[in-house]
Amino acid sequence: MSNYLTYEAQKHTHKAVINVDDPLVVEQPLAIKINGEALSVTMQTPGDEVDLVIGLLYSEDIFRKDSSLLSFKLTKNKNGVIDEIDVSIPTSAIGKGYLNSRQLLSVSSCGICGRTEFEPRVGEKLVNQNLDAPFLLGTIQRLAENQPLFKKTGGCHGVAAFGYDGELLILREDIGRHNATDKVIGALLQQGKLNEARILSVSGRVSYEIVSKCFMAGISTLVAVSAPSSLAVDYCKELGITLAAFCRDDRVTLYT
Repeated sequence: MSNYLTYEAQKHTHKAVINVDDPLVVEQPLAIKINGEALSVTMQTPGDEVDLVIGLLYSEDIFRKDSSLLSFKLTKNKNGVIDEIDVSIPTSAIGKGYLNSRQLLSVSSCGICGRTEFEPRVGEKLVNQNLDAPFLLGTIQRLAENQPLFKKTGGCHGVAAFGYDGELLILREDIGRHNATDKVIGALLQQGKLNEARILSVSGRVSYEIVSKCFMAGISTLVAVSAPSSLAVDYCKELGITLAAFCRDDRVTLYT
């Protein structure tokens, strides 16, 4: 199954009605379990499911150790698409994000609220970085240029991680912004590149949840095409994250 499906539709204009084949991004549930116990169900776009799970566990402080300790049981639906992942984690390696928290129920349009404590990567403190507007806009341009699913459907988000030299490290697309962010973090972890990531660029707006994931990954600059929420700005200030939003039309808004 592809990450998009084509549907018959009618395109109405002021001149005519045209029959078209319209590609739409796939949205389907992914159930996540830990040691056989339900953790969450997230609405996501098929692909990079293991990256998503590893990134989610890391950003929720459920598992932040060597991913070689994990094993995954993948269950596919009748279309051959992964719709459930059961992660086996040694009990001694499970973080307090799981032991002390509620179960998570996440959907594609919004993130997960309720966290009472943040904890960055061990041994690191986030520090504001002074990056100029052309550099920040350049990351958004690189993001836009490397989103094949968005170009096909116009219906998904993209998230990319960059080094301070501007190198594009990882890019992922998904129907949900927070899913795409988790997929990026998970891929960085699996490829041993998390310590190189210094900038996270996102295709949409910035919510509290995106800020928390950025912080938990130790990424100190967050760049967005659209608007931040008030809570996102407050948390960026508190956590030492440089936030650049409305990055479009050769303009950048910095929240300091």
